[in-house]
Amino acid sequence: MSEPLEAEFAQPPIFTSEQEKHLQHAPRGDLADDPDLDPSPTTTAAPSVHQQTTGDIENAEKVIIVDFEPGAGENPKEWGKGRKWFVTMGMSALCLAVALGSAMPTGNLPGQKKDLHVSSEAIYLSIALFVVGFGVGPLLFAPLSEMIGRKPVYMISMFFYFIFTLPSALAQNIGTMLVCRFIAGTASSAPMTNVGGTIADIWDAHERGTPMAVFSLTIFMGPCLGPLIGGWIAIGTHGWRWIYWVLFIFLGCIFVFTCFAPETYAPILLKKKAARLRKEHNTNAYRAQSELHQVSLSSTLKIALTRPFIFMFCEPIVLCMSIFLSFIYSLLYLLFFAFPIAFEEVRGWNTGLTGTAFIAVMLGIAIAFAALQYQEVLYARATVNGARPEARLYPMMLGALILPVALFIFAFTGGYEWVHWIGPCVGGCLFGLAMLLIYVSANSYIVDSYVNFAASAMAAKTLMRSLAGASVPLWVTQMFHNMGFQYAGLLLALIACVIAPIPYIFFFKGGAVRKRSTRATQ
Repeated sequence: MSEPLEAEFAQPPIFTSEQEKHLQHAPRGDLADDPDLDPSPTTTAAPSVHQQTTGDIENAEKVIIVDFEPGAGENPKEWGKGRKWFVTMGMSALCLAVALGSAMPTGNLPGQKKDLHVSSEAIYLSIALFVVGFGVGPLLFAPLSEMIGRKPVYMISMFFYFIFTLPSALAQNIGTMLVCRFIAGTASSAPMTNVGGTIADIWDAHERGTPMAVFSLTIFMGPCLGPLIGGWIAIGTHGWRWIYWVLFIFLGCIFVFTCFAPETYAPILLKKKAARLRKEHNTNAYRAQSELHQVSLSSTLKIALTRPFIFMFCEPIVLCMSIFLSFIYSLLYLLFFAFPIAFEEVRGWNTGLTGTAFIAVMLGIAIAFAALQYQEVLYARATVNGARPEARLYPMMLGALILPVALFIFAFTGGYEWVHWIGPCVGGCLFGLAMLLIYVSANSYIVDSYVNFAASAMAAKTLMRSLAGASVPLWVTQMFHNMGFQYAGLLLALIACVIAPIPYIFFFKGGAVRKRSTRATQ
């Protein structure tokens, strides 16, 4: 894959143009050479073909290296704006489909529990297993996209996501529901893994501001749209199955788009060009740069499956930031269950109005997007004497202070009927603000701290985050009911207070931590 999705949100950009080109050929998107792998060198921009002497390929002494012909429109970065925006909006729709799939069913979980004759914990597993798939799927889809390209992976992903959503709408027992939700969640993770790379494939770094803003809305606001849409569908149709039917229809449209979407991954396009030239000229001399030192799927999978765990347990920066981000991610899924308690059980709202309350969280996210534009100014000031990853932490330090305030407000306003509904909504808005400030800043810090191993570091974070988020449905309702709304919320706020110093510790001591690591950026 190309650079990790989260690196795209960093301002200013983390990777140089040369590093981005290298990332397209490096195993697991990492820059550093691995002892078990031999990544190919960076390709040159011109000429479209050049000769290289080698004895490694079919005993040929002269190999013609194929590259994009400047001005011919072969390079996705040279496509017209219309085609680029077609791809950008389509990719954004893919991520929206994934976000809706994880959150829309929460619009009427009690109805599913009643019809399938199961406990609350059993039906909550349908959400948990879907989220588990988010952490498992990227370990397969990321290296697979390097082998066959982005388009085939999107088609495979969305086809299985589409097909295995149908049984959820028709399910007559909990076993069918859970198995199909896990498969659908695993399949749906491909867009979350690769879409950031697709955006980088077609837009130059200086052009990505607006496309990334549009794309980012689906990433961060999509989960909040799920309960809103799902709640009103359940009311309008008087049943939960139509939530899945609407999702199924939407996924069908998305799958059709993937069939017509163009391939954007440069190494795959160059391989196809080389194959065409070999056929036209009846010679094996034409080769894409990535074909000179091909890496086997087994070797790539070895890195994809093992290196993230090494980072998770051996790198303090990855471990601590992953813990903080896992807590944030868990809180987002916790709101899917805490909001119904605060608004439906306590205040008597219907599911549609409860879903509408998530607009408060989306408002906080929008405010954070606007505030993050100032981070580039802060970063420039902090790096006058040289770049350092800790300059990425300013938004996280602010978000770490806002988060406990948001949780305290939510805890002591959500559980009381006599408190105006605006109280928990204010808490939700502040949470949305803190969530995005922390998320973007922490992700950028991880990538900047491990530029040579960025994809592996982010894979470790993604796996921990997904498993933590998946656990939430299994305990959140019991916690709020048995402890009491205010004390359960207080516990979360106190945890936020305990971990709040993390960005401050690394801001002042991060350089020393990185010096003790052989993998970190020095």
